[in-house]
Amino acid sequence: MVESLSDVYNDLIMEHSMYSENKKDIAEADYSEMGHNPNCGDEIKLELKLNGNKIEDMGFTGHGCAISQASTSIMIDTIKGRTIEEAKEIISTFISMIKREITDEQELQKIEDAIAFKNISNMPARVKCALLAWHTMENILQKSEDGSEK
Repeated sequence: MVESLSDVYNDLIMEHSMYSENKKDIAEADYSEMGHNPNCGDEIKLELKLNGNKIEDMGFTGHGCAISQASTSIMIDTIKGRTIEEAKEIISTFISMIKREITDEQELQKIEDAIAFKNISNMPARVKCALLAWHTMENILQKSEDGSEK
């Protein structure tokens, strides 16, 4: 039986929500930020370790629905090892995809497995779940640029 692309994406989301290797504390993290979705109670803490302007390591802890947990894990896989500028571009592309501002498959390739959330905009109640980690990461990157409190 041939799996459809949406089935592959669903499998990917379920795998990341249940068995994420990214669900961990980061020793000596440079930045730590809480993200909270008051609509459903999802809550994550993102931790980030930088090496210059490169994201050396990331992890998260917290609780929430399968969408928020998988989105956080996939985001970490997608931006870990990248520069801050590359991460910001990926985050911007992901958010634009969710808002249906970018639909070009070629442009969406840069977000790698995060494309699994492409159709989440069809479920408005789940959009905030998918975006929680991405907005939290935006806050961390803004603080790193501003030299703000870690």
